[in-house]
Amino acid sequence: MGKTLSKTVAVAAVTALLGGAMIAGPAQAGWRDRHEVYGVPEDDMLKMRGGPGIGFSVIVGLPNGTVLRVQSCQSTGGTRWCKVALDRAPGLKGYVSAAYLREM
Repeated sequence: MGKTLSKTVAVAAVTALLGGAMIAGPAQAGWRDRHEVYGVPEDDMLKMRGGPGIGFSVIVGLPNGTVLRVQSCQSTGGTRWCKVALDRAPGLKGYVSAAYLREM
């Protein structure tokens, strides 16, 4: 019975670790350094889109100074697009033009 209990505890520990990895925040799930939105004209906002290109729907507008975490970037149609998440609301994810990001 002791062996079965040890095996059950070990399986529970591994399950807990894997479950934690699946719900990890951006800093722990492959998200890179923090970046800041900058260079957007004062009367405009950087558009976070549902995909890497202007053909995708706008999720939200981001003013200069918004802090984002970058997961990855790719070039599409001559523009470098980055998959990002809001630093303070990591569940809000989308794509922005890298031209308006600077590393913090």
